[in-house]
Amino acid sequence: MKPLLALAAGTEVVTGLALIVAPSVVARLLFGGDLSGPGQALGTLAGFGLLALALACWPARDAAGSAAPALRGMLLFSLLAALYLAYRGVVGGAVGLLLWPAAAFHAVLALLLARVWLRTQGALRPDEA
Repeated sequence: MKPLLALAAGTEVVTGLALIVAPSVVARLLFGGDLSGPGQALGTLAGFGLLALALACWPARDAAGSAAPALRGMLLFSLLAALYLAYRGVVGGAVGLLLWPAAAFHAVLALLLARVWLRTQGALRPDEA
């Protein structure tokens, strides 16, 4: 099962990176059409999601960290989404009504997930959290 999970996760890494780098190319290759500006932004976010999914699904080396992969995956996605949405807001282009609230939500979520992750790694003492 681990080799199959590694293969699936590896495939998602490749697809996620392709969506981040060139979402229109992926859309053209998959669906035969180009993406508009907002479609490219959404394609990049989908790439982040696939990378997070791949990280969450990568086979664990030990049984002790059962929830750790999902936590790391969600942390990665939230962090990348917050950074990218903020970048889109600063640079301009396709900016919708929910861009800044979504960027703020993902930033707060990333901070909360990072705090939990650090606590599970023993980096924070319980009285510091």
